[in-house]
Amino acid sequence: MSSETIVTAILLIAAVVAAGILTSVLFPAIYTMSGTVSSSTHAADQSMREAITIVNTYANESNYAQVWVKNTGTTQISLANLNATDIWVNNVMLPRNSLSSYGWTYDIPGNTNSNWDPMETLHITIWSNQIPTNSGGDVQFQMALYDGTTSSEQFTVS
Repeated sequence: MSSETIVTAILLIAAVVAAGILTSVLFPAIYTMSGTVSSSTHAADQSMREAITIVNTYANESNYAQVWVKNTGTTQISLANLNATDIWVNNVMLPRNSLSSYGWTYDIPGNTNSNWDPMETLHITIWSNQIPTNSGGDVQFQMALYDGTTSSEQFTVS
């Protein structure tokens, strides 16, 4: 009878130690996993809130191109943040509203406030010697918003 009590006590102690070891192994894994899930959820949320889509492109043979980009996200983008946008043409970053021989400007047709609202279209005019002057030349356009949201398109000069 006393041997049964000792065996039961030893098994009970072993069970408590095993539960402690299991808890110490699982808790950090669960904590790390919850951080990963949280950051993934935040990234997906940000992606849905601020999304852009290039809807039309045009380039002629005089170093000019026009690009229309729609705000397909669910949030407004302030013009101050829009001014921090980066534009690349054929892997060369262009300055905004430059008085030099290359650059880009934008307007938002029908805009009534100081934001680029969801479902509004941004009209970008680009002038650069990176745009081929021959019909059939390729133009690689990329736009990156202030927060890293990007969209790119390759099109042909006509």
